[in-house]
Amino acid sequence: MAEELNVDKTPGFKVGEKKTIDEYQKLDQDDEALNRWKASLGLGQGDSISDPNDPRLCIIKALALEVEGRPDITIDLSAPGALESLKSKPFTIKEGCTYQMKATFVVQHQVLSGLKYVQQLKRKGIPLGKDQEMIGSYSPNTTDRPVHTKKFSPEEAPSGMMARGHYDAISRFVDDDDTTHLKFEWSFDIAKDWK
Repeated sequence: MAEELNVDKTPGFKVGEKKTIDEYQKLDQDDEALNRWKASLGLGQGDSISDPNDPRLCIIKALALEVEGRPDITIDLSAPGALESLKSKPFTIKEGCTYQMKATFVVQHQVLSGLKYVQQLKRKGIPLGKDQEMIGSYSPNTTDRPVHTKKFSPEEAPSGMMARGHYDAISRFVDDDDTTHLKFEWSFDIAKDWK
């Protein structure tokens, strides 16, 4: 299953040199485009909230499934035992509905480059393919921006008698350096209606 969760690489792309927040602040201060990029990351806005005792660069707090007109299905990934119970407690998605996933996360210590979400689906043990979503690059969270939130592209749940049933998934949050920030197994059911 490890190979299925590898990130699709862009030919010719090379990861840039890592810099500290201070180095980014001082970098080419007269470069207008670079200054717009630094502003889009939120560099220099607010005080750092990075925990010096926590070495993690990216902490995935929650994943949510949004469907218009319905309450969000939110998975609190930071709750004790949350990851262990995800596979054994599937949630239901109505066939044919349009949904959007949303990730909530915290970045610490340095700029996070090219965070991606990769997911492998299986049904009855048969691989159904891999999905990959680019989340982006983010600066460490601050008092002005305590968390980052990213909505994924809208998707449509499969429909019909053949699509209904139980699905297993493995998901991975990974960055440009191929560092895995979170990997977990979970499951869901496609049903004729919401439960």
